Amino acid sequence: MENMQYAEELVREFLVFRGFTATLQSFESELATDVGRGFQVDKLLDLIFAAYVPRFQADKLLALFGFLRQCLSSASTEAALLASLSRLEVAVMRYYIVHAVRSGRRDKVLEFFGASGNDLMRKDQDWTPWFAMPYVKNPSTDPQFRVYFSKEWYEALRVAVRNFFDEIFNGTRIPALLTISLEKNTISRLKKEIKQLNSKLAQLQALLEEKEAQLCRSRSHAASAMDAGIARSSSSTLSSGVLDENIVSSQDNQDTHDDATRNPGDRVLAQDLVDASKAKVNLESLARPSAHVTTSLSVCGDNGAGGSSLMLQDGTFETGREVEGEEEFPEVNVDFQETFLGHTSPITRCRFSASGNNIASASMDGTVRIWTYDSSTSASRNATIYCGAEIMSLDWECKSDRLLLIGTADGGIKAWNVDAKRVVCDLNTTEAFPSVLDLKCSPVEPIFVSAAASRHVSGHIDDTSFASLTVWNMKTWKAMTVLPLGEDPPAITSLCFNHNGKILAASATDGMIHMFDMSAGLQITGWPAHDCGISSILFGADETSIFSLGTDGKVLEWSLQKQGHVLWSINSKSSCHLRHEMALDANGRRLLVTSGSVRAPIYQIHSRASGLRTLPHSASVTTVDWHPTLPIFLTGSADNSVRVTSIS
Repeated sequence: MENMQYAEELVREFLVFRGFTATLQSFESELATDVGRGFQVDKLLDLIFAAYVPRFQADKLLALFGFLRQCLSSASTEAALLASLSRLEVAVMRYYIVHAVRSGRRDKVLEFFGASGNDLMRKDQDWTPWFAMPYVKNPSTDPQFRVYFSKEWYEALRVAVRNFFDEIFNGTRIPALLTISLEKNTISRLKKEIKQLNSKLAQLQALLEEKEAQLCRSRSHAASAMDAGIARSSSSTLSSGVLDENIVSSQDNQDTHDDATRNPGDRVLAQDLVDASKAKVNLESLARPSAHVTTSLSVCGDNGAGGSSLMLQDGTFETGREVEGEEEFPEVNVDFQETFLGHTSPITRCRFSASGNNIASASMDGTVRIWTYDSSTSASRNATIYCGAEIMSLDWECKSDRLLLIGTADGGIKAWNVDAKRVVCDLNTTEAFPSVLDLKCSPVEPIFVSAAASRHVSGHIDDTSFASLTVWNMKTWKAMTVLPLGEDPPAITSLCFNHNGKILAASATDGMIHMFDMSAGLQITGWPAHDCGISSILFGADETSIFSLGTDGKVLEWSLQKQGHVLWSINSKSSCHLRHEMALDANGRRLLVTSGSVRAPIYQIHSRASGLRTLPHSASVTTVDWHPTLPIFLTGSADNSVRVTSIS
């Protein structure tokens, strides 16, 4: 019943949209008298035997059977049903001719043969004798036609048609309009199941992390206890004074002499004691130049996370604790999450298209995948692009989802047309600057800017490389100009246009932020923003500020109205030389930052509310992006996966 009502609403909506008011009134009138709320065979029988045949509407009769044939052909129908429909069509057409002759309208028979005779002759049925019927004086008595004029044949025909319609409509086939509601309900049910499974998965991952942390702590404590025992032994030896080398030699000789009378186990133990004594002498000799002795031992689990350190200073030992690099924020409330597993190496970049319908993701093996997370979006643009070098940068054309720019570690810049599914242009930077660290398309003009570096270490920022900023024309695919950076400028790591494309911001490995006037092609200002390199840079939502992410993990929001003034800051605890990046949501209120941890932090900008953290990957988060309009974000990871997460 629910499916039927939904289908009726769709019909009403369509009729109102097209302005078919008369049809809408008839539709409403028939619905008011519809008691069964389902398919009624009698009405279809009346349409054939009480409307089309008595009114001599042969064209509508043929159109009805053509429609039924099309319905059965488009569905997964057995060949037997199609054959039965063809036989019934022949029988009804012959009843039409018999009714016309019986009613004295032989002209209608001639009209029917004139319109459909050629089609009838092409069929397998033997229609040749029927063309003579209009000229037979009394066909009801003719042995060849007499059976078709009998009441029994007519009743058998009605029963056969009724049974056939019962079979195809009430048994084997559901109208396409009703399946829309069924599919909608199915999709809704699957989304709920996915949400439940994601919630269960998050719980299991949290439990797994807790168990792994407990295991790591247990290993750390066990190793610390063992190290403490060794250190106590060393401490007692150091406090007993200097050992004489001759005593050690004498003891060695005595132990060697006693070996003849000891069992093999005692012999091994004695040798270990000798070796320990020699080691203690060496320790003391190393300790003589200084009054303090410091020994550092590092113990780490198999996963390399956490550990303990042992320090000996003036006979005092300290055991380090496991260092947590993960933000202690609550997890985000997830509406749905989808994981893309199409890559076979760590993810380097992932980006939403301008509309947010398509996603481009790249990995270290030089593969770019274009895909979609929404099942309602066409997958015709999905593609795999092999570039042959590590992908350093990705950017979509801002006005459409048609072009994707790809920058590689060997100086290549490829323009991929997602509709044509081919590379429309393959550019190269100069040999002096072979690594394309970033690409950015203008939001207004058909141009893009490439930030190339003189050298590159995979996955890291090289402080010793130099930079080149080139402006390219996307119509001619030629270099237009090179933006001035001075003599031997440090590498540019990140680029960002403002909303009208007139201002370009660039960050460098020396901690500087540069601002360029694109119409003049000149640098208009710049200031030192960090004491270290800058990994990523973004304009604020209102473009009165700009965000910078340093390699030390500090995020700073700089005022563009009062240069050098910091409006907001946070330490993301992502300190390392990896190419970290950040992304702002559509409202400019939430900042998503990559992390050396399996989770990425989401900071609430200018808010007293605590931040959030994403659901965990199984390795560090290497790249992030926000949907251009919706509360949906991307996280790419070193575990080769990309996740699309919608949050409330």
